[in-house]
Amino acid sequence: MGGALEARGISAGEGELSADVRGEVGKDDGVLVIRRIHVTYRLKAGEEQRETVERVHGMHADRCPVYKTLKSAIDITTEVVLEG
Repeated sequence: MGGALEARGISAGEGELSADVRGEVGKDDGVLVIRRIHVTYRLKAGEEQRETVERVHGMHADRCPVYKTLKSAIDITTEVVLEG
């Protein structure tokens, strides 16, 4: 996501972009398994950049290697929060 933001002129380096990740674990035949993952991206950006940020966020999952690898096994959701 950072690279796509940077390509559009939105700074995502040096602490500008961070992520909080929350997982939900369940059991499958007595074995712990990850059921869901929710990622909250936090971006230091102004409200005037919201449209571009939301567009990048909307296409991010389809271009993310981790998402593409895990999506068939784990429910993964994301959101982006602007912190101006």
